[in-house]
Amino acid sequence: MRCETAAICCTNRDYGLVGEGGEQPRITLSVNGRGVGWRTMHYDSLVPREWFGKASMQRINVLSIQRISAEDRAKIEAVDPAIELTDAGGWYDGEIRETWPAFTTARYLAPGAAGSGTREERDRLLAGAEVILGGWPFPLDLRARAPRLKWFHQRPAGASNLLVGDLWGSPVVVTTSRGSGNTLAMAEYAVAGILHFAKGLHRAAVDRGAGVFDHSAYRPLLLEGKTACVVGAGGIGLDVGKLCVALGMRVVGTRRHPHPDQPRPPGFSELGGAGDLDRFLPESDFVVICCQWTPETTRLFDTDRFVAMKAGGILINVARGEIVDEEALADALQRDHLRGAALDVYVGEFEHTPMSRLWSDPRVLITPHISSASDQDRHGAINLFCDNLRAYLEGGPLRNVIDWERGY
Repeated sequence: MRCETAAICCTNRDYGLVGEGGEQPRITLSVNGRGVGWRTMHYDSLVPREWFGKASMQRINVLSIQRISAEDRAKIEAVDPAIELTDAGGWYDGEIRETWPAFTTARYLAPGAAGSGTREERDRLLAGAEVILGGWPFPLDLRARAPRLKWFHQRPAGASNLLVGDLWGSPVVVTTSRGSGNTLAMAEYAVAGILHFAKGLHRAAVDRGAGVFDHSAYRPLLLEGKTACVVGAGGIGLDVGKLCVALGMRVVGTRRHPHPDQPRPPGFSELGGAGDLDRFLPESDFVVICCQWTPETTRLFDTDRFVAMKAGGILINVARGEIVDEEALADALQRDHLRGAALDVYVGEFEHTPMSRLWSDPRVLITPHISSASDQDRHGAINLFCDNLRAYLEGGPLRNVIDWERGY
């Protein structure tokens, strides 16, 4: 059932209110100008198994606070007759606008979106929810207002989105859509970034500004036979590897758990662990960052790593800006050690524009987190959510549960 007006709240129970009239927390996304920081929180086991399963189930209140289509609603409701779905997509936009930076809300909320219902009605929806389907951005005090919440699914893939707010480190089971996003579109973006600098296309804008062509400055590269290093050979990284191999490149990569006893992913000549990155960098013409942002990967690419990269190398980042030490990147470009960098992400991207040293450099292509966009929606978040919902009802394990210590 869908909430169409403030007078219609799609629950059949009378729940107590949480946080009525409470002041909304405000959020600052930067810490000393370097982006969101990590907090270490320790809890016991995520969720007792007895929370899950039909034996203890009557009706399951599922609340969607992200806008979903009629087709998506039908998929969720078809999982099981026990599902009682409330579609409150957009209802919390006003709260989000008040508590998130203006730079964030201008990007992710529709112009003029002010939410729906009263604070009391929105509190009641959260208070009754056992499962919540959410997106980005989200109410920062969601956990405090949802005392019955057992499972939150985040439609985006990046676990680091949840570093802000009160869900991170809580006993609530939280899952993401990691591996089910528009991974092919992101892989195509990575290849486009490689081609942009390999063929010297960035020089065209420089020449246009100067009003004269400098033919010798283009220095086009042939991709066939070059080496691409994929940092984070997960859903996105595997698609990057496939496309690079199709262009005749040799592909190497890293992942947290490489499983050397198993066959390598299609197209990968080598697949190592995190410790193999420094071995791959000197031989890689192109480096594509696809990994999750965690404490271990924060500023993974620092001065030492840029020194280790092959001279004339090209860096692509479709993961998170915080994985790159941007001053170190700017220094490497200033030394002419790198040919270029294509960045779909940057430090503080949800709060401000990119650092000027990078944005003003013609050898740096920066886009506003659009690599997953395309004319076709191949995002599998709802299918993953429905699969997990079936597992939840049966008391089985859920896919993509965030490990708070690991960071994703």
